[in-house]
Amino acid sequence: MKKRRNVLLIVVDQWRADFMTKLGANFLRTPNLDRLCQQGVTFSNHVTTTVPCGPARASLLTGLYLMNHRAVQNTVPLDARHTNLAKQLRRIGYDPALIGYTTSTPDPRSTGPRDPRFTYLGDLMDGFRSVGAFEPTMDGYFGWLAQKGYTLPERREDIWLPEGEDAAPGATSRPSRIPAEFSDTAYFTERALTYLKGVGRKPWFLHLGYYRPHPPFIAPAPYHAMYNPADMPPPVRAADWAHEAAQHPLLDFYLRGISQGSFFHGAGGAVTELDEASIRQMRATYAGMMTEIDDNLGKVFDHLDATGQWDDTMIIFTSDHGEQLGDHWLLGKIGYFDESFRVPLVIKDAGVSPRAGVVETAFTESVDVMPSILAALGGDIPRACDGVSLLPLLDAPAPTDWRDLLHYEYDFRDIFYSQPETALGLSMDESSLCVVQDADYKYVHFAALPPLFFDLRADPQQFRNLAEDPAYASRVKDYAQRALSWRLRHAERTLTGFRAAPGGLQERGVSK
Repeated sequence: MKKRRNVLLIVVDQWRADFMTKLGANFLRTPNLDRLCQQGVTFSNHVTTTVPCGPARASLLTGLYLMNHRAVQNTVPLDARHTNLAKQLRRIGYDPALIGYTTSTPDPRSTGPRDPRFTYLGDLMDGFRSVGAFEPTMDGYFGWLAQKGYTLPERREDIWLPEGEDAAPGATSRPSRIPAEFSDTAYFTERALTYLKGVGRKPWFLHLGYYRPHPPFIAPAPYHAMYNPADMPPPVRAADWAHEAAQHPLLDFYLRGISQGSFFHGAGGAVTELDEASIRQMRATYAGMMTEIDDNLGKVFDHLDATGQWDDTMIIFTSDHGEQLGDHWLLGKIGYFDESFRVPLVIKDAGVSPRAGVVETAFTESVDVMPSILAALGGDIPRACDGVSLLPLLDAPAPTDWRDLLHYEYDFRDIFYSQPETALGLSMDESSLCVVQDADYKYVHFAALPPLFFDLRADPQQFRNLAEDPAYASRVKDYAQRALSWRLRHAERTLTGFRAAPGGLQERGVSK
């Protein structure tokens, strides 16, 4: 058995899978992440099972699909009855430390309506011990800046404005007002090194979160100018946004409603007004923030090397969700396009892996991370968990009976900063979709809107909806049935393995 003492779970924010050098992004400079890929297994068909941040992190850390944990949007509470990775780690003797955030809203039945956590976008998930918090108010980060002697502006968020007064997208070519040594990426890294140097030689688990490359799309020097916009891949989109909007009512809503202000601090105007030059510049800045993270991960990796912990530490690198980056005229993590859901996953096990450097093409999902960590440390995988352990794939290719579809969901009910439910004339519980897809086809089912079906072999970028094409009727039916079967197989099952019997309580379905 491998000697696994420690686990480092690195969770970045809004990093899409195709911005990985191991997966073909040759324009990027990420030597430390490249090292991790060379010593571990990179999963090229990995998705988060839902977006945005709160729901995605709930799935990542509970191992549950959205339809089961029901923290369906940012600001929607996570039911306190669900276990999570931290709680399960405590059962086997670990004290799970967390740097960053989980965007979890508490169960209102466990507190009162005046709890200040209900005034924020999200707080920390129960079970973790924070050793470097960012949410809910970023006070930890801003206090760290003040303690370092940095003078904060009256509006603290203005540190993310570019130098000068212009806040338009083109201004992302300029550095942010905060220097690199005071960036939030530097803060998380210092917190990590402080924890690792203080934890001693006892086995540890650390969730190391980074805020980047999440918007605002602005990077400190020298990362702001590290990449040439001309070297960035162009956006994948139709000639005009109205053509894309005709594909579906939900897409039409987002294309008409997304503002640049959420992505470029202080900017205005519609996202659909961005020209290709602005998008390439945004992508260059996005890449710069990735290299900043990589440089900081190098400091953490150097510490593990210097203290002899690299070889007995399992390291997992992933993201909560992706980013549209101008593809389909969209920004953010929304809807049903692959750019929002395909994310990196790299796992370096302790010791020398027999598959070091391999790119595994099997279908994997964010709900697999929790059971993989528990299995590695000898813990029980809760019966309710929807994911499966990926440990076997670190030693051998996926078996022939491995998962044959990717599954993910999105809930677009009204929240305080977006109201598609009202605009589309739907009820709250009708505002949802689920996706099943493989290498050939993709089916999108809506609770109360028309479905979508794409032939990925002929239309990999998903411009042509074939759901009503008679030539595809049988395939649409087949994938719809497969989506229904998936939901039936994964219906909530926390207690369904228990049963009464003449000899007393029996339990089935507990796995390692």
